[in-house]
Amino acid sequence: MPFRVPLPSPVSGIRRCRNHPRKIAALVVLLLAGLVWFYQALPDPLFDDPTATVIEDRDGRLLAARIAADQQWRFPARDRVPDKFSRALICFEDKRFHRHPGVDPLALVRAIVQNLRAGRVESGASTLTMQVIRLSRKGQPRTLWEKAVEATLALRLECSAHKDRILALYAGHAPFGGNVVGLDAAAWRYFGRRADNLSWAEAATLAVLPNNPALIHPGRNRDRLRAKRDRLLHRLHETGAFDALTLELAKAEGLPPAPFPLPMQASHLLHRVHAEYPRGKRVRTTLDGKLQGQAIEILARFHRRLVTNGVHNGAALVLDNRTGRVLAYVGNTNRQDTLVGDGEDHGHAVDIVPAARSTGSLLKPFLFATALDEGLILPQSLLPDIPTNYGSYQPQNFDHAYRGAVPADLALARSLNIPAVRLQERLGTVRLHHQLKRMGLTHLTRAPSHYGLALILGGAESSMWELAGRYAGLARTLNSYGASGTYRADDFAPPEIEVVQAEPELEGSSARAPYLSAGAIWHTLEALTKVDRPDSQGLWQYFTSARRIAWKTGTSFGFRDAWAIGVTPDHTVAVWVGNADGEGRPGLTGVTTAAPIMFELFAKLPRGQHWFSRPDGDLNPVAVCVQSGDRAGMHCPETRERQVPRAGLRVRACRYHQLVHLDAEGRYRVHGDCASPSDMQHRAWFVLPPGQEWFFKRHNPSYRVLPPFHERCKSGVTERKNAMELIYPRETTKIYIPRELDGQLGKAVFEVAHRHPDTRIFWHLDDRFLGMTHHFHQMALQPKKGKHRLVLVDEAGERLERSFEVTSDHH
Repeated sequence: MPFRVPLPSPVSGIRRCRNHPRKIAALVVLLLAGLVWFYQALPDPLFDDPTATVIEDRDGRLLAARIAADQQWRFPARDRVPDKFSRALICFEDKRFHRHPGVDPLALVRAIVQNLRAGRVESGASTLTMQVIRLSRKGQPRTLWEKAVEATLALRLECSAHKDRILALYAGHAPFGGNVVGLDAAAWRYFGRRADNLSWAEAATLAVLPNNPALIHPGRNRDRLRAKRDRLLHRLHETGAFDALTLELAKAEGLPPAPFPLPMQASHLLHRVHAEYPRGKRVRTTLDGKLQGQAIEILARFHRRLVTNGVHNGAALVLDNRTGRVLAYVGNTNRQDTLVGDGEDHGHAVDIVPAARSTGSLLKPFLFATALDEGLILPQSLLPDIPTNYGSYQPQNFDHAYRGAVPADLALARSLNIPAVRLQERLGTVRLHHQLKRMGLTHLTRAPSHYGLALILGGAESSMWELAGRYAGLARTLNSYGASGTYRADDFAPPEIEVVQAEPELEGSSARAPYLSAGAIWHTLEALTKVDRPDSQGLWQYFTSARRIAWKTGTSFGFRDAWAIGVTPDHTVAVWVGNADGEGRPGLTGVTTAAPIMFELFAKLPRGQHWFSRPDGDLNPVAVCVQSGDRAGMHCPETRERQVPRAGLRVRACRYHQLVHLDAEGRYRVHGDCASPSDMQHRAWFVLPPGQEWFFKRHNPSYRVLPPFHERCKSGVTERKNAMELIYPRETTKIYIPRELDGQLGKAVFEVAHRHPDTRIFWHLDDRFLGMTHHFHQMALQPKKGKHRLVLVDEAGERLERSFEVTSDHH
């Protein structure tokens, strides 16, 4: 009888399970707990080490890096590992990497056999996945228990991460000798290039280093490092990675020398990024690496010249107007570029780009455009350019000259201060202040009264970042209006410095009114193209270029800040030169120091094919008086149709032309009481107020002074009204009379302009006769403190009175 093994009855098995429900429940709980632990055992994030702050150009080239907080050169890990390094690493460390689930059973069996035969641990059978886990656990003791934990976590990592991601984690956190961690940092430190550009020999060298990082020491272990690299190269050749010739060439390559310094092409921008991401981040910037290097070189070359005059700092910014992206960012000059080895710190570490500095004359274009949009002026309206006083404030043109009257666009092109201040007074400081704040000038933190009429001459502060952005906004408004006939909400958006993966959608036409109309902006930039460029001598020889640029310079009070900002349809270039500590230097002006740098930067940019198209949809035809620049009046002899902003329809008609009645010879003025209408000539005559006329005719020889009245017509003439005008002091002026260097009290020079300079004028102060002037109507006076009244009477009996107050107490 055959022997049979009794099998358990299914029924009896069920009965036994029913007899042990607690055991089953415990088993289920343990199983679930194990699954939960397995799922949650992997830390998130796996690595929490601080990383270096890394900035790259728009093509991914390294511009600059700042070491991590723990003093390790650890770049933020990438999502992808270059192919050469990936193949070299897998060949050296884990040839079945793509076939195992995190733990390699064959390698594990081989390691057990080797270790048993040797009687000690010779092989750990660690896969690359397990090494990632070991790196994340920060040097836990090498025990069997730890090995089991690593294996378990490796299996868990393989469940949630792609093989490429695991390779990237290893490459980003493996040690490469010294304080170099990660493939990217190692490629730059040891070979001075990106990991993507490594040769086979270089990739093999870095692949063997994490196994023994001490081999990279330049003073020892070189033979061992070369031997390990060459063995790996042979194995790669055997796998078909490359041919025999490539193998021989790779073996002939030398080993890396002492570590290279990392690129430092944008140190100030690096500091700015690090302040935003203190734990480190890799930032793909909008910078053009080639242009950035050229900008640094240009600024350094000019810096070596300027430093001889005690000018130690400079900055430059280049923007792409169509996108608002920053193409070059030089926050300051490099201390190593100076020829003056005085050992002093001249503020080279200060990032000038976001720093608040006096604006000089850089806000004048925005005043001009706003005045056009407010209907105060037309582009060529005459603005007074005569001695001007507002209390104790007396603005001066840079050349201390007066032109009497000057077209508004020419006043902007020549950056004349007096016309700008008088135009600001007409517009209103509150209105201008509000407009500038709307456009994004955030440094205007005080009330308008704090800045007063000096706002337009540098009495306010702004930064290169904001100013360049506003100028680029002018170009972007014209570009968008020319393309679609509408305004975009982001026309005056701040510049962009960081490339984002998903580009934001650009808004279409905005519901709000534009900051400035396209018509006003077009006339503003047309005026700025007329800025006189210095003679093509010395540094200016390259200015003969035909490139059309709308540009503006600025110089702050005391020669502390020199600015130049230029605009084309494609680019905006901003340059600042000065001293970071605010020290002024003679000759530090925008046109002589900043403008040459700006023009040379423009020469490095691609030349655009087109200039701004005229925004005809935002302009209206108006008949304009050729001489006054205002809307043509009834007596204007020469008119021309001009395209002006819509608000220009509200500009007052020409008030400078009047109908004049002359005798038959046209030499004298007459009127109906002294001459027959049949003997009169009737002419339209261009007549400026006496104060403007006095200076205007010096610069305009063709200007014809209004003829005098005929002798027989002088009696009873009322038209001589306003024949003279007091230039100084102005109405309600307060005068301070200082003492000279010798301690003696100085004098104030009073001046009057008369339509007929050869007329004699009699001067009276507080009913006391002072004297008479002839031809040159000036008188130096020394009035006492208090209120006074000056009375002037010419020989024809015309009277002019002016009240003023002396605030100095010198008696």
